[in-house]
Amino acid sequence: MEKWLRKLRDQSLFSKIFVVMMISIILVTVLIAGITVQMSQKLFVQTFSITNGKIINQIKSALDSSHYAAVNIAIDVAQSGAIRSFMTEQDATSLANFKRYFSMRDQMDRIQSGIGAKNIGISILGANGRSYTSDVTYWSGSSEQLKNIPITASAAERGGQLFYSFMDASPLNSQSRYLVAAKALVVPGTSKIYGTLYMFTRETDFRQNYASFTSQGNDVVILDQSGRVVSSNRTDQIGTTSPVLLDSARQMTESNQASQELTLDGRDVIVLADYLPSYNFYIVNLIDKNETIGKLLDKKAIFLIVAAIAAVAVLVIYFLTKKLTQSLRTLVKKMSNVTQKNFHNYMSVTGTYETRQLSTAFNYMLKELNDYVGQLVETQKEQRKAELAALQQQINPHFLYNTLASVNILVQRGSKEQATETIHALISLLQNTISNVNETITVEEELINLRHYVYINQVRYGDRIKVDYFISPDCMSVQVPKLMLQPFIENAFFHAFNIKNAGYIYVTIMKDRDTLHCEVVDTGDGMDLDNPEVIPAPSGSRQLFSGIGIRNVHDRLTLLYGEEYGVTISSTPGQGTKVQIRIPC
Repeated sequence: MEKWLRKLRDQSLFSKIFVVMMISIILVTVLIAGITVQMSQKLFVQTFSITNGKIINQIKSALDSSHYAAVNIAIDVAQSGAIRSFMTEQDATSLANFKRYFSMRDQMDRIQSGIGAKNIGISILGANGRSYTSDVTYWSGSSEQLKNIPITASAAERGGQLFYSFMDASPLNSQSRYLVAAKALVVPGTSKIYGTLYMFTRETDFRQNYASFTSQGNDVVILDQSGRVVSSNRTDQIGTTSPVLLDSARQMTESNQASQELTLDGRDVIVLADYLPSYNFYIVNLIDKNETIGKLLDKKAIFLIVAAIAAVAVLVIYFLTKKLTQSLRTLVKKMSNVTQKNFHNYMSVTGTYETRQLSTAFNYMLKELNDYVGQLVETQKEQRKAELAALQQQINPHFLYNTLASVNILVQRGSKEQATETIHALISLLQNTISNVNETITVEEELINLRHYVYINQVRYGDRIKVDYFISPDCMSVQVPKLMLQPFIENAFFHAFNIKNAGYIYVTIMKDRDTLHCEVVDTGDGMDLDNPEVIPAPSGSRQLFSGIGIRNVHDRLTLLYGEEYGVTISSTPGQGTKVQIRIPC
């Protein structure tokens, strides 16, 4: 032990903090996880007991509604003289028998129609041996078979009391399981029984009263006084007997106990039960603890809680370390920021003598570095301006050469007025390009220059090439580089209609959020591009057009706005060429 303690004392500050952090995280994590599991289990049992107790009351209300329907049927049958006559009178003439049967059937049809949406099949058996069933899908047996079922004898023993019993006509067919409400029909004022009333409800229909309240691990079981399961959402249990569950239900009902915990069929379950006096049944709610608590205590959620606790512990250790090594850690952090090109993160000269000396030297180094970077940035700005000026000079002579050629043709033709207008258009263009020292102009000014240029070319080549403009009004004041569109109009005029004699050039400008989209589309010859999304470099083996202006426009845009903006070209032989330009607004 002394050896380990001596090693611990000899460790560095960071090692000691690490040991404390690990111990704290382990203790806090185990403690919180254990408390969370225990509290969750207790809360689960309490919550389910309260919630499912209310659910049982709702199920009882639904079952009472079904019972009241059976009671009303029994009252209607008992008060019907036609039905009593059918079950008591002996055979007479055929006409009399027919009238008696017709009257009885009319009454039974009315009673059946009054049931509404409830699926109940009605049968009657008279003391004279006659019987009638409203729906043979519920009972299709003979009068003798109906008389011999145990329910008939039980009804006679109860002397006119309505009672319920389970009947399984065919164990292999779930549709043949019924809950039968039976009642002996007694002559008023006497104890003489003149018939028996049967009301058949399929177990599948009876189950709908509580099916919406069940789920995986949350089951409902209806037990009779013998412990037989007469209905359940677990269909494999229907018809079986469970004395343990019956005893538990009786104990809870008699002692008004909220819930019990049992081991049933190898499962740990929470049992809630109540008595159904109308049916003389017990309703039992079984909650599988392993399945429901397993869903409640989600491992992922517990892991996240533990991780959050661990994160809090790490933060505590972090602030403790920060307090112990504040000055040294601050210096290290600021020095590391230099590698991230942060040259303005000066140190406050505080702390111990060693830290102050290091801070002073660090600040001096940053000052010298910032002076050097400032000079370098200014040099790069001047170089960029020179590159833009050189590109501008490349575009202007190219444009001027083609324009003067058009004027020369007009002079040769002797078209004095057109030549004069063309010269005026040329003068306006030169004023807006060469004389205007601004690097950018508005879209409106660019369109004026463009119309002058188009006019000059149409004078030279005629109207075989027409130009249409589609400009969104909200784009007119947007600033764009000078002569951004002219090179593409120029190349369309000179190179797009060598095979075709005529066509159209469309100029479209619109705004999409913070981006200005410009398109120059011609219906000319088109061309076969290896890659339509890339403008080839001047040193490439293939020139996109014979002029140099297109590449320069792209270079200008990338220099001004960045690599994500610029020019893209797509073309299809025989259909034309589309030039797309993207710049920020």
